[in-house]
Amino acid sequence: DPAKFHAFLTDGGLDHVVRAKGHFWLATRPDWVGELAVAGSQTETARMGRWWASIPKNQWPDDGRFEEFVAKHWDMIWGDRRQELVFIGIGMDEARIRARLDACLVPTSAFTPALWSDLRDPFPAWGERRLEAAE
Repeated sequence: DPAKFHAFLTDGGLDHVVRAKGHFWLATRPDWVGELAVAGSQTETARMGRWWASIPKNQWPDDGRFEEFVAKHWDMIWGDRRQELVFIGIGMDEARIRARLDACLVPTSAFTPALWSDLRDPFPAWGERRLEAAE
């Protein structure tokens, strides 16, 4: 749930975290990889690119090593969409961080973006509409 993840980032979820980085998937943006970068009091999120699952296979790089890499991160339902975040801190409460992040997950067992399009998404626009219009 984008609103819950945004709240995690802005209302104390990062207490005692001095560095965090990684990528994430917002249910309201099924094609886009989000990037998280936290350094001290600075927290930034941005569009990192597209998930390979959102790109037709005939447009993937024609390289056996690439397909091996993607296969390691592939799920039959979600494709390569996933959360991959690392937190470094002093006195962090790992159980609390995990519980708050788990509460952000959309409770479902199927990839159904139409059901998530009306979720509140307080993150800034990543330029999706402009990019899709240009393609």
